[in-house]
Amino acid sequence: MSGEVNIKRLAQELNLSIATVSKALNDSYEISLKTKTRVLTLAKELNYTPNPAASNLRSNKTKTIAVIIPNIANNFFSLAIKGIEEIARQYGYHVLIYQTHEDIEMEMLFTNSLLNGRVDGILTSVSSNEYNNDYYRDLVKKIPLVFFDRVYESLDAFKITTDDYQISFNATEHLIECGCTQISYLYGLEKLPAGRTRFAGYKDALAAHGISIDENLILHYQPEENENVANIINLFQSHKPDAIFSSIEEFAIPAYLACRELKLKIPDDVKIISFSNLSSAKLLNPSLTTITQPAFEIGIEAAKCLFKILTKRGIGDDQNIVLKSVLIKRESTGC
Repeated sequence: MSGEVNIKRLAQELNLSIATVSKALNDSYEISLKTKTRVLTLAKELNYTPNPAASNLRSNKTKTIAVIIPNIANNFFSLAIKGIEEIARQYGYHVLIYQTHEDIEMEMLFTNSLLNGRVDGILTSVSSNEYNNDYYRDLVKKIPLVFFDRVYESLDAFKITTDDYQISFNATEHLIECGCTQISYLYGLEKLPAGRTRFAGYKDALAAHGISIDENLILHYQPEENENVANIINLFQSHKPDAIFSSIEEFAIPAYLACRELKLKIPDDVKIISFSNLSSAKLLNPSLTTITQPAFEIGIEAAKCLFKILTKRGIGDDQNIVLKSVLIKRESTGC
């Protein structure tokens, strides 16, 4: 058979429906591996090349979603993206990734540029340097939007988070059970619900054990690592905490560097816990006790929710999905 090689011709030669061939070419989860292999083999033999423009015009869809995150170098976000890409692939979608570097202006610039039909939906974890609730309340009316990890609680949108309060409470309690009473809190994400919820878990665990909060032991995150190291050194010299609870991954290495600078032994002189998805946490000396979030699963759930919206299947579903983090005890807490 000669002539143009299009989906219709592939379908005729394979005795399959046009819809099946189209789904196979888009690597749809609905099509078996055997059928996909048949379709792709023939497509290669006949030098079939898809026409994405025609396909997109017919469906009025870009087959593309955007992921807007603060920082791809953060282990949590790189794992979440893996989960998102896995689901997107099943639906035959491409993923565009934008980094805001915690810059609210850049975040708004990206999202505004995506409203012109460049993508079918957005997955976002908001930047931490400013609370931007009104902007997002308006945005969710304009484009399918799902929040993950860093969310705005009051919005009418799907939100995928973790049990930040409970796991912070458990982590603080673990330090208390190890004999610590002077527990310093390294505070990050303080303008966001996630950061405030983690801090509440820490405070309530102290109160539950009759330990009063010492404001001098609370240290606020700075964008520069050197500044955080210097502040932690100063904290040790002036207030001598016996434990450090780091509420974000970015504080973990500065805490170790400060201890090395002051020749403090972990966990003998000070015990350390950190929120972290660092794969190297177990390789640190000593290995770091971590609160590990299910980042890959969060990405999967967030993407599933977005495709529920895009396929009109998510109406009436619970929009608040909370996954459990895990406290992994290692040598840095020593008990």
